[in-house]
Amino acid sequence: MKGSLPCVAACILAALLLLACTPGRDRLRSGDLVFVGIPADYRVDDSMDAAIAASTGAAAGLNLIHVAIAEVQADSVWIIDATLRRGVDRHPLADFLLDFTLKDGSLPTFVVKRLRKPFPVEESLARARDLCGMPYDTLFLAGNEARYCSELVRDCYLDAEGRHLFEEQPMNWLDADGNMPPYWTWLFGQMGMEVPQGQPGTNPQDMARSPLLREVKVSIP
Repeated sequence: MKGSLPCVAACILAALLLLACTPGRDRLRSGDLVFVGIPADYRVDDSMDAAIAASTGAAAGLNLIHVAIAEVQADSVWIIDATLRRGVDRHPLADFLLDFTLKDGSLPTFVVKRLRKPFPVEESLARARDLCGMPYDTLFLAGNEARYCSELVRDCYLDAEGRHLFEEQPMNWLDADGNMPPYWTWLFGQMGMEVPQGQPGTNPQDMARSPLLREVKVSIP
């Protein structure tokens, strides 16, 4: 990242102060899903992020590499998400922005989506808070005591009968050319496993396409 951390933090603070003054924009609401997008041709340094982008991203346009849950309390905005750095955690929006500041000091594109129909989001937020402290699911597998970002969202958004709102899809680990990124072969090999190509799971790119969601114009920051 270019520039000092205090400089980046000051820019984020200034941008957050402008949020409430942006005309024609909605405000973040509790239960909104915040998707993090980077250009398809953006080079990601971290090997896991690069492998995720290669396997789930679009060939062109915007790659959605992460999804988080917003929680709004009075004038404070909190984020609950699962990351390799923090595990499942609840933290202020400003910390979330710092976590995803790009190496050139700029911010990625944030896409905010909201459920189309009324939904008891407080119950989903309570589930998310209860899962805080869990480790990040580096193997992206269901049924373990860890969560990755879209898995956390799926497990927290349940209907009145306890069914998941968001459907699982066959997981794709191959890149756009049909090749397996070496990172996935290495990662699962460490556990003595084959890469679970085709096993059910979720990812931000697919989740963002859910017909249950609509995009809202929210400036972040």
